[in-house]
Amino acid sequence: MDVATIPQTSQTAGTSAASEDRTMINSDFQTFLTMLTTQMQNQDPLNPMESTEFATQLATFSGVEQQVRTNELLGSLQDSMALSSMGQIAGWIGMDARAEMPMAFDGEPLTLYASDNALADRMELVVTDADGQTLQRVAIPATETAFAWAGVTTDGEPLPSGVYGFHVEYFRDDEPIDTQPAQGYARIEEAQIVNGDIWLSMPGGVQVNASLVQAVRDPI
Repeated sequence: MDVATIPQTSQTAGTSAASEDRTMINSDFQTFLTMLTTQMQNQDPLNPMESTEFATQLATFSGVEQQVRTNELLGSLQDSMALSSMGQIAGWIGMDARAEMPMAFDGEPLTLYASDNALADRMELVVTDADGQTLQRVAIPATETAFAWAGVTTDGEPLPSGVYGFHVEYFRDDEPIDTQPAQGYARIEEAQIVNGDIWLSMPGGVQVNASLVQAVRDPI
């Protein structure tokens, strides 16, 4: 089962990298100008260097410097947009968010959702463990509606608490025609900005990108 993980790069890494690149470009540019001046002062008057070569190198350095400036501006804009979105999403903390994601099971039935498929005449929920291995298949209604996963074996014994993955397989005349992730609700425990993206922390260590959330509701 694939559990989304938040990248560990610091939020300021992009800005720091751009700053370091700019410092390096400035240093290299000054070195280049010094070398160019020295070369022009000491060139053979009977065999002078082509001016087009100098112009080409100057244009190259100018283009790289401009790109670094552009990256800095884009990074600042991305950070500003993320902070603005964070202000809105901060109100989600403690609420239940619906998304395609692994879900923590603690013995209580989970309510899941699956998109319908007009061509399917049968649908099955496939449950996987933390290693992505299939644990069970459960027939579910072939319509777009909420359904409950009890979290028990075929003998009625409860499955151990943990994080489980869920996806739905669609069949027509017993032939598989599609596979889609199932959706479920989980409590939002924390929100943080990482590399300009907002990530939500759910029970069981599940991490979900805020852009994947389909709905938010008050806790039930």
